[in-house]
Amino acid sequence: MWLKPEEVLLKNALKLWMMERSNDYFVLQRRRGYGEEGGGGLTGLLVGTLDSVLDSTAKVAPFRILHQTPDSQVYLSIACGANREEITKHWEWLEENIMKTLSVFDSNEDITNFVQGKIRGLIAEEGKHSFAKEDDPEKFREALLKFEKCFGLPEQEKLVTYYSCSYWKGRVPCQGWLYLSTNFLSFYSFLLGSEIKLIISWDAISKLEKTSNVILTESIHVCSQGENHYFSMFLHINQTYLLMEQLASYAIKRIFDKETFDNDPVLDDPLQITKRGLENRAHSEQFNAFFRLPKEETLKEVHECFLWVPFSHFNTHGKMCISENYICFASQDGNLCSVIIPLREVLAIDETNDSSKSVIISVKGKTAFRFSEVKEFEQLVAKLRLKCGATSTQYHDISTEVCLSFCEQCCSEHKGCSYLLKIVTSFPLNIYREVGLVNHVVPVSSDSVDPSDDTEVQSLTCQRECSKTVNTEALMTVFHPQNLETLDSKMLKEKMKEQSWNILFSECGRGVSMFRTKKTRDLVVRGIPETLRGELWMLFSGAVNDMAANPGYYAEVVEQSLGTCNLATEEIERDLRRSLPEHPAFQSDTGISALRRVLTAYAFRNPKIGYCQAMNILTSVLLLYAKEEEAFWLLVAVCERMLPDYFNRRIIGALVDQAVFEELIRDHLPQLTEHMTDMTFFSSVSLSWFLTLFISVLPIESAVNVVDCFFYDGIKAILQLGLAILDYNLDKLLACKDDAEAVTALNRFFNNVTNKDSPLPSSVQQGSNVSDEKSSHIRVDITDLIRESNEKYGNILYEDIHSMRCRNRLYVIQTLEETTKQNVLRVVSQDVKLSLHELDELYVIFKKELFFSYYWCLSSPVLKHHDPSLPYLEQYQIDCQQFRVLYHLLSPWAHSANRDSLALWTFRLLDENSDCLINFKEFSSAIAYTEVQYKDPSKGDELSKEELLYLSQLHVSKPAKEKEANSAKNSPEKEKEKVNIQAYLSQWQDELLKKEENIKDLPRMNQSQFIQFSKTLYNLFHGDPEEESLYQAIAVVTNLLLRMEEVGRKLHSPTSAMKGLSGAVCVSGVPSEGQAEKPLEKEPSSPREEPQWSFAFEQILASLLNEPALVKFFEKSIDLKAKLENAKTSQLSSRTKK
Repeated sequence: MWLKPEEVLLKNALKLWMMERSNDYFVLQRRRGYGEEGGGGLTGLLVGTLDSVLDSTAKVAPFRILHQTPDSQVYLSIACGANREEITKHWEWLEENIMKTLSVFDSNEDITNFVQGKIRGLIAEEGKHSFAKEDDPEKFREALLKFEKCFGLPEQEKLVTYYSCSYWKGRVPCQGWLYLSTNFLSFYSFLLGSEIKLIISWDAISKLEKTSNVILTESIHVCSQGENHYFSMFLHINQTYLLMEQLASYAIKRIFDKETFDNDPVLDDPLQITKRGLENRAHSEQFNAFFRLPKEETLKEVHECFLWVPFSHFNTHGKMCISENYICFASQDGNLCSVIIPLREVLAIDETNDSSKSVIISVKGKTAFRFSEVKEFEQLVAKLRLKCGATSTQYHDISTEVCLSFCEQCCSEHKGCSYLLKIVTSFPLNIYREVGLVNHVVPVSSDSVDPSDDTEVQSLTCQRECSKTVNTEALMTVFHPQNLETLDSKMLKEKMKEQSWNILFSECGRGVSMFRTKKTRDLVVRGIPETLRGELWMLFSGAVNDMAANPGYYAEVVEQSLGTCNLATEEIERDLRRSLPEHPAFQSDTGISALRRVLTAYAFRNPKIGYCQAMNILTSVLLLYAKEEEAFWLLVAVCERMLPDYFNRRIIGALVDQAVFEELIRDHLPQLTEHMTDMTFFSSVSLSWFLTLFISVLPIESAVNVVDCFFYDGIKAILQLGLAILDYNLDKLLACKDDAEAVTALNRFFNNVTNKDSPLPSSVQQGSNVSDEKSSHIRVDITDLIRESNEKYGNILYEDIHSMRCRNRLYVIQTLEETTKQNVLRVVSQDVKLSLHELDELYVIFKKELFFSYYWCLSSPVLKHHDPSLPYLEQYQIDCQQFRVLYHLLSPWAHSANRDSLALWTFRLLDENSDCLINFKEFSSAIAYTEVQYKDPSKGDELSKEELLYLSQLHVSKPAKEKEANSAKNSPEKEKEKVNIQAYLSQWQDELLKKEENIKDLPRMNQSQFIQFSKTLYNLFHGDPEEESLYQAIAVVTNLLLRMEEVGRKLHSPTSAMKGLSGAVCVSGVPSEGQAEKPLEKEPSSPREEPQWSFAFEQILASLLNEPALVKFFEKSIDLKAKLENAKTSQLSSRTKK
């Protein structure tokens, strides 16, 4: 490999390097200890250890070439090589292309400059196709060379980054290098002759966490396939851990969420996966999750600054985060203050002329935001103006009076902002024209209408048409309108709540751009008023942004989904009447029709999820308080952002959050953990809590308060409330003797949760319908319960929940995969005569080969990716190429010259439905037939099953002669040591009689097929210790068959003796084309007429069994355990670049 020229002081390197060749301008050196007998002794061991510990390429590049400047002690390293052939190639290139040119130069400086330029040019040419895209390409290229040489992975494997660390082997730390690539975690260490090489695929990791103990202050724990690995002594352990977490998540998405993976161009292209890219991606995901933005948003810039909070009269320090369509701010304490400003709402952006470095953003609603102490604020203003000009649509006229109104209010509250008034009075319309915000009041002819206006008109038309059927009001306003004339105590409290929110709106603003403060959270905990619930749910969930970005979308989807009939719509129809059946809104056609439209529209929008139980309960509550279109977008926000992977067949998201919940129980309620013998109890009890947001277990008037908190705080609110419920019932749970008693205690608790301030009629409230017998139990108000959950467990951070989700997702995925494997093995073990342990090992190899194809052959036209909705056996299937690789690793005949043909023939026989894919059951049956020797005489019928498997497929095999050869070849290996020809033939006849309705008559082997059959057997015997006796045996079999056929023909047709003689000559020589084709032409038209020189299966079988050498060869016992172990170790190396 060519290296960037760097100075090397040769005098200090003589002890580590030995000179091999030299001339006037170049020196070829070999690393001491390499290529010497015994590894160079102690010196070689010390040098090898030094190379491994230090950041050097010498361990994998024991040769190098230096450019020497005459009369100087300074040399330049220009190339290195992993072996003598590679470095010799570079040396010869220098002699042929550079040496003659150097003699032309007069000065040594010119020679050095020429050599440096030439080498840099070679490196640049190589870099066009290189994976090294990091900040320090030279150092990264060296690490990439070491990575490729140490682990021998295919060239498609992209190295992301590498770290120096220690790997703990028992109690001994081994210093080395950790390499993180797109598919593997790899570690290499070489200390005093002891080499450690570790390769772990990301998709095999079940646990990834940061740990600490007495010996290891901070380490990263990796658990893979039951083995624990610990890495420590990182320079930046948090950065390393986050990147490892990203790569593990990336691998899980690629294999188990292929649709999302394919739709993401960054993940789908290995060249785009870099350390910086993954870090930016992680920041964007956290940014979107915190501010509830669409998943498509990408964090572009982050600026530290101060935001003026007018109602509190102070500047709060925090970070301004900018994406394609939003400007967001969060204070250092995220609960103190946050703001979301959609660029579609922005009217103007300006900067101040004083030293405050302020940026002022004016939005609709007479509101302005002032960000001060912004670094490079002038460039930021220019960028934001450009963004607004690109994203803004037709805005209404902007007058300076509007700007003055909110600026005067701001200035009256804070004298320090008097300069703002001066700025805004000088806000001429040219500022707004600058960013394209002025809507000119000029008549526009119909001929010059912008195409986007047509789209908007069409959208409005579609909405009007759809509004004829879609509800434009929340169901609660229709079925429970508030009566303002008769105000009871509950309605008065409700009005007081509304007044509190109106005061907040006057201070913090209303809509997307409102200030969100601690006061906002306090009001949410108290419960959102009925009249504001739908509006605030849309705001806090971010669904308002989705609906604004997709006007008319819901109307279109409703129209397109009407009349569709599939599994999802059938399930929806079945569950419609089960959705809050006690509520009047869903006892009428109005509510049922609205629920049907929303669920059907979402199933049409997202067929991957379609419809899942619990979605109907959640959507029913959404429709009570939100308009129908708003309920649809709220459902989108919940299913696709706030509760990812909850609503699918495997409910992975819910299982992950249950694992997080168990982890929080262990941390915050240790006494409960000690009491419960099985933590899965909490998973079984809490599943409905997470899937329905407590709606299914709490009375509706109390559950809506939980939904309020969920839309504001996300899953954190559900986790906190779950902990508070267990804490409240701690004494009762500790007194329970079994799970059933604990479930009863929790159900009794939920029945006594009330909402004393709910204004809903008593006919609707579920908590008020408690029987008198239960009235003696203590009632718990939902507001007090939620407030207590915030006070006790409000210190749980979003970042911690995100980290726990990532960590437990790996565990949940591996648990589900283990369940799938056990189910597959249980089914396969009934038909395949291998032990469970052997099937387990075989399944691991089978699945790993499939995953290797996912890694590096993503464009396979036939390969199907993991689909958990399929039956267990069909979830993983391999194609012909993958089967060929596995056949070479596991077949006892993998050494034969025609092993590829054997693999192809076998695959065609196994592929019964001709879809070019086989499942694990079919694969394991082929391995069992070729590997296992059955010693039990009662299992002799396995022979006929195998033959039937091979021979019944002849109608799809190409050519048929190959199948016949393969079947005959495999048949003897299942028989006992004592050959009994009559027993074989009798058994075969019995099987034919039993299966004649399912099996076609076996075709006879014609002349050309017989020749191929003989060649196949000769290839199989090549290299066997008994090769000579086997060749003699097959010659005897061939001769015997020909003589039998000749005798048979004479008996049937004495006049054809001469033709038979000529046919015998043709068999021993090369048959004519006509002779080979004639039997094939006659066979379809007259199946009873025997073709010339054809053989029945019984004849072939009897002849083979008559030769002990052949029977011994095929019945030779194979050590399957050794085969599997060898396959596991060599499976990855078989894919390395040649």
